[in-house]
Amino acid sequence: MDVVNQLVAQGQFTIIKQPLGFIKVLQWIFAIFAFSTCGSYSGMFKMSVECKNRSESDLGIEVEFEYPFRLHQVYFDAPTCKGGNPERLFLVGDYSSSAEFFVTIGVFSFLYSMAALSVYCFVLEKYRENNKGAQIDFVVTAVFTFMWLVSSCAWAKGLSDVKTATDPDRVITLITACDEQENRCREVYDPKVSGLNTSVAFGFINLILWGGNLWFVFKETGWMAAFTGTYVPSQEKQPAPDSFGQAGYGQEGYAQQDPYAGSQGGYQPDYGQQGGYSEGGDYSQGYEQQPTSYANQM
Repeated sequence: MDVVNQLVAQGQFTIIKQPLGFIKVLQWIFAIFAFSTCGSYSGMFKMSVECKNRSESDLGIEVEFEYPFRLHQVYFDAPTCKGGNPERLFLVGDYSSSAEFFVTIGVFSFLYSMAALSVYCFVLEKYRENNKGAQIDFVVTAVFTFMWLVSSCAWAKGLSDVKTATDPDRVITLITACDEQENRCREVYDPKVSGLNTSVAFGFINLILWGGNLWFVFKETGWMAAFTGTYVPSQEKQPAPDSFGQAGYGQEGYAQQDPYAGSQGGYQPDYGQQGGYSEGGDYSQGYEQQPTSYANQM
């Protein structure tokens, strides 16, 4: 415990307390639940065939099946109620593709989540360097999100077909002796598929976890900053202050617009002297001297 406390104090596992790392832990756990509940399943159902001749009856026909649900390879022996050897019958359907695909996605999700957690805890600086690690993480997370969607939907459909193919009432119709009215066929024990139902639920939980984690991984990529800063370069090419600087106040541009600064001898105000333009002194004197100059000429 002391070693663990020292590592946590050094900050190597603080990422687990953040959404990025915490959701990855949940992905790791629920991936185990998903592929283990499906890949370790084995079920059994039981039927009975009571013939008119009781000596030929079989009241305990057990049919066992398991992952990967290649039911067309599962067989059982049933009496014919006509004497002689019992007949061998096979179940119908092969649902291994959807089941194996689901388990494969679960295993790879487990491995990737464990690898990502190791990177988060021990080489987080390199992960965030130039945002390359985060960008790769985002792409892989998006791929796994899509794969969980496809595999969960495919396995949900496959599980529905497995339930139908292993329904004792349906399997009884395959037995020839059950077509005779004097023979009595019935189911004794239904298969328990609650574990398989749980695996489908875990599949969609993983879909939600991986899809939700996309947002937290996306914030690490740096793409958001690039999107929000798309207009910064255009502002730097034509900044507003440069346009005012070409004809700014205190430069020649303002002097050309001044009607009293022309070439006809108008007064040029001196802003540095006392009674300048700001006080209206010399400027008003220029106006008052014009009639005097006109009177002298007369």
